[in-house]
Amino acid sequence: MAAPLSPPSLSPSAPSPGPLRTVAVIGLGTMGTGIAEVLTRAGREVIGVDLTEPAAARAVSALEAATAHAVRRGRLTEAERAGALARFRATTDLRAVADADLVIEVVPESYAAKQRVIRELDAIVRPDTILATGTNALSVTRLAAESARPERVLGLHFFNPAPAMRLVEVVSSVLTSPEAVAAVTDLAVELGKEPVAVGDRPGFVADGLLFGYLNQAAAMYEAKYASREDIDAAMRLGCGLPMGPLALLDMIGIDTARTVLDAMYAASHDRLHAPAPILGHLAAAGLTGRKAGRGFYTYEEPDSAAVVPDALTPGRGGASAVPGREVRSVGVAGSGTMASGIAEVFAKAGYQVVLAARGQEKADIAKARIGKSLARSVDRGRMSAGAAAGALDRITPAGTYDAFAGVDLAIEAVAEDLEVKRRLFAALDEVCKPGAVLATTTSSLPVVACARATSRPEDVVGMHFFNPAPAMKLVEVVRTVLTSDEVHATVREVCATIRKHPVDCGDRAGFIVNALLFPYLNNAVKMVQEHYATLDDIDAAMRLGGGYPMGPFELLDVVGLDVSLAIEKVLHREFRDPGLAPAPLLEHLVAAGCLGRKTGRGFREHARR
Repeated sequence: MAAPLSPPSLSPSAPSPGPLRTVAVIGLGTMGTGIAEVLTRAGREVIGVDLTEPAAARAVSALEAATAHAVRRGRLTEAERAGALARFRATTDLRAVADADLVIEVVPESYAAKQRVIRELDAIVRPDTILATGTNALSVTRLAAESARPERVLGLHFFNPAPAMRLVEVVSSVLTSPEAVAAVTDLAVELGKEPVAVGDRPGFVADGLLFGYLNQAAAMYEAKYASREDIDAAMRLGCGLPMGPLALLDMIGIDTARTVLDAMYAASHDRLHAPAPILGHLAAAGLTGRKAGRGFYTYEEPDSAAVVPDALTPGRGGASAVPGREVRSVGVAGSGTMASGIAEVFAKAGYQVVLAARGQEKADIAKARIGKSLARSVDRGRMSAGAAAGALDRITPAGTYDAFAGVDLAIEAVAEDLEVKRRLFAALDEVCKPGAVLATTTSSLPVVACARATSRPEDVVGMHFFNPAPAMKLVEVVRTVLTSDEVHATVREVCATIRKHPVDCGDRAGFIVNALLFPYLNNAVKMVQEHYATLDDIDAAMRLGGGYPMGPFELLDVVGLDVSLAIEKVLHREFRDPGLAPAPLLEHLVAAGCLGRKTGRGFREHARR
């Protein structure tokens, strides 16, 4: 666990923190009440403080409801629930925290509000009491400077909902004592949390990476590049995230997100953190997300998670009024993993498939690979032996693209090299019958460049499948300025037939998923490069704090550092944003041949496959 500077020790005259048995929580909103629940269930005496009696009463009611739910789910016994409720006391009197060992403030994200609380606490608590701020956007050092004893002030950033999320970021300033950090870290472990030690900069680790990604998603929606539904579906289905970025912004609070981004931009001047104007407009209109009942989406009522239809224009996507062309047979060009996976998907859906490669032997090997994949599906009970045999019989391997003469849809899945793809599309233009749809699976190259290699650019479209194609539900449907409505409708209808979820996007670098994913990965590399935090801490922060299935460095090693670098370069070249420039550390590892799992070494060591 890394922090940028070693903090000073407590002076000999300052008492060392003892066991943190009594904890005060200042601010009993959703986060404060959640923290109180975690503490009481772990056996701590908790004093909750808020400004008004109704707020304090709501916190008691919320704790009663949450613990009752835990009993129903079998996570607490009735006796444990009674003990937790007995250990919580809510009040409006700040003086009640005088004997607390630790005070955690979670008042609104405002220097004025937090500094006022810290100054008032200085006059009330014991000299050895640790003061923790729950900020996720403000400077812990600046807040600590308000205290007469800044060495006992630190950041303690829980994630919402606090009872469920395991990550806790322990934030040191240059003034924080190691003893205070150790005491709070030990407490976090006793609470069943995963503490990650970080230095004092806006966003810390998890939000520092998360909010840049959320901001880009908001900007993508504001530009009408894709609908809110398609953006959210793309990131859920393409990356395995628990929630899409716009829905997550609504849950966090659009005003809160804008405050965090403002602080991050003030510190970094990185345009990726400059709040998208739509965030300011929604916040100014009071459309702050779930808590207001409306943000990017509209909800049944304030604080509800149930989305209801509204009058917002859905943007791109949805059913087309133009009927698509009939597709009975499909040609797949390529012999690699992606080509084999796509061929398997279409064959299982009942299509006749021609799998063509550069040579009959390569095509036969690709079909054999599909046979093994289908056999695994049978072994796992996902399909019958008869269905697997039928799917394999529908695949015809071919050593030349001339075999595509009769197909209704031709999909290329060859190397991610524009000249290679252009030559292939020129060949398909010669071979494929009039009316055949020509699709590219490119993840980052311009689809229109492939289209212009043919005499029928209106028939060319992007169909970006995700790897492994048989398992991943998402297909990004990339329409160029030349693609016809009929071809676009055809591809969406085909996606429904093969049980994939299509999302519409325009023909620009990265489409939806890669345009949002790879800047996030690049920023994670920059964090390590700047010695802000370790690989392990960053991966843990995003898995435990963001709910990501993999940390960024785990994912980079799986994708391949060379592939990741190539996509970063494409994004940087297209958008010309300095913040998208590939991190030098990523370039150095690729130059050294450290490409991830496929070479046995990337950001981590791996067994060679």
